[in-house]
Amino acid sequence: MHKDNSADELFDLKTSFYLGNYQQAVTEAQKLRVSEPVTQAEKDVYMYRAFIAQKKYGVVLDDIKPNASDELKFVRLMAEYLSNESRRDAIIDELDSKLASLNITNPLVLLVIANIYVLHDNLETALKLLHNCDSCQLLECGALAIQIYLKMDRHDLARKELKKLIDMDEDAIITQLAGAWVYMATGDKIQDAYFTFQEQADKNSATSLLLNNQALCQINQEKFDEAQSLLQEALDKDSNNADAMVNSIVLNQHLGKPVEVTNRFISQLKDSSKNHPFVKDLLLKESEFNRIAQHYHPSK
Repeated sequence: MHKDNSADELFDLKTSFYLGNYQQAVTEAQKLRVSEPVTQAEKDVYMYRAFIAQKKYGVVLDDIKPNASDELKFVRLMAEYLSNESRRDAIIDELDSKLASLNITNPLVLLVIANIYVLHDNLETALKLLHNCDSCQLLECGALAIQIYLKMDRHDLARKELKKLIDMDEDAIITQLAGAWVYMATGDKIQDAYFTFQEQADKNSATSLLLNNQALCQINQEKFDEAQSLLQEALDKDSNNADAMVNSIVLNQHLGKPVEVTNRFISQLKDSSKNHPFVKDLLLKESEFNRIAQHYHPSK
């Protein structure tokens, strides 16, 4: 059985990060003293990614200097990508050029770059990078590949990638979570997925991320009242959790809630999460509707 390098030293940090407990991940990283330079680099990457997950882009941009390691330079580029919408296409062009001229083999660097391409919805390039990544060294590479395959509705390839992760380390938290994602997407073991999220919440902390995933399991099983309770708890913990708001909108349709409730979530999403796929799709449809509406005039 293979395990991530430095898995034991960084176990609590990675656990917090994977479960969406980002402030706890930062706290763990700041108090951790590690011996090996490679472990220090990995620790810093997860810490700054936790800042990014909290949208604290300024901290990352200020902290990571031009002479930083390659791992951190690309983390900084991710923060720049997310904080500067007008520069996004240029950043992707910059990445394309770097990849054409460099032979990158560091799995941590490949993982960070792949995440940037996923943000840009360039899934094929992200997958190519992850295929060069040794998942034996970094299980999250395999987990990200699974997320991409699920986005592409390639459940067969997601299952295949999951089997690789299970063969490498069946008990790892990231493997357990990846299995739950696959079970949710394929719909064949939704209850198993629910119990995976519940187990992690019981062992660690019921984060907004875990609660939202549990709610999604309940929605898929038409247990709408249970889902509503979980989503409310998720939003109590993080009022800007975009996925929880989107799932609340879906749930409100099932429960026949007043349209004003849905509209409040939509307004909040447009305000705080305009790059979320749901919001992008909604804005595109609104723009198309307005364009078509201009061709029609009320009859006199």
